[in-house]
Amino acid sequence: MDVRIRELAARQFDLVAAWQLVDHGATRELIRHRVKHRGWRVVHRGVYALSHSPLTQQQRWLAVTLTARGSVLSHASAAACWGFRRPEGATETITRTGSGGSRRLDGVDVYRSACLDGDTTSIGPIPITTAARTLIDIAPGLTPRATARAFREALRLKTTTAEQVTATVAVHRGRRGTKILGGLGHRYLTIPYGRTRSDAEALALEILYDAGVERPLVNAKVGGEEADLTWPKPRVIIEIDGPQYHRFPDEDARKARVWRAAGYDVRRISSDLVYREPAALLRLAPATAATSPHR
Repeated sequence: MDVRIRELAARQFDLVAAWQLVDHGATRELIRHRVKHRGWRVVHRGVYALSHSPLTQQQRWLAVTLTARGSVLSHASAAACWGFRRPEGATETITRTGSGGSRRLDGVDVYRSACLDGDTTSIGPIPITTAARTLIDIAPGLTPRATARAFREALRLKTTTAEQVTATVAVHRGRRGTKILGGLGHRYLTIPYGRTRSDAEALALEILYDAGVERPLVNAKVGGEEADLTWPKPRVIIEIDGPQYHRFPDEDARKARVWRAAGYDVRRISSDLVYREPAALLRLAPATAATSPHR
């Protein structure tokens, strides 16, 4: 029994659940004995940590899914685990099969869904809703702008694709937020989000797309140095400067010299200005590129 428990814990960040132990042949009395005399920590009712070190975020995410068989990380917790939203608050969120509204049980927000088929996967040992389903689940609580940003980040991080979002929206059509996500999915099937390094770059591609500007190369190498947005024919580079720009001015100046030596006009814009004044980006775009193939 000890060997099986250790093997189970080794696969699960040193966590075990009572229902899993029973499946492995343990009795409730044995579990109570281990908690009392072996120092197993109760993380949630029926979920135990075998070690005494502070719990990591991954352990906390897995622990909530172990509270009941068939639970998956979802909503804000899933978005944070996928990486396209920051963790929000101390309460984690899971979804279980069933119907009814959300409830808080043992410090966990529990949602019910009658339609999880095809919408779940795993990140290591953590069962989780797919990134596309997660976007649908969090959209009702976000503004359209925040929904678009989460969508861009999900694609940029390659956790999903525009095609997957579109297909998942079709299954859940009618839910709040699906209209926005469906529109984004259809609209940006050809935008190379996966090559962007930041949300500001992804937003810049949207702004250029909407204005009918020819799509630039994204993070392509010019003279051996990677540039944010490049138009080879008019020989224009636009660099989107984030907070790190002022920390490495010498390196940025060196790369600009390389690009200018290759015959490129180097233009710069701050990431803040991309968000606040999209027209400023369009003023920097090469005029000869304003005949986009998607128009």
